[in-house]
Amino acid sequence: MSTALTLSPAAARRVGSIAERQGKPAILRLTVEGGGCSGFQYKFDLADEAEQGDSVSETDGVRLVVDPVSLDLVAGSTVDFVESLGGAAFKVENPNATAGCGCGSSFGV
Repeated sequence: MSTALTLSPAAARRVGSIAERQGKPAILRLTVEGGGCSGFQYKFDLADEAEQGDSVSETDGVRLVVDPVSLDLVAGSTVDFVESLGGAAFKVENPNATAGCGCGSSFGV
């Protein structure tokens, strides 16, 4: 199984836009925390830089960084940005998740 993470072009555009408005580097940090309705939940933040040990992938000049502990739970995932009638949000397509919930931000393994 691939451990690489992928940032979709739509997500890269959105991160780039947010980072530019906030005057920050275009670096999206994905972390996994305990909690949520299925056991784990995704958390997104802009980062100032990648940290030692982070997995880093890049799409269109925008970097996606993930710490080693979170990487175990999201290896091989794609981070996308989806706009629909229900709103707009980052979405993780995680091949490791065995359970999920309606909110789309919580998963189980």
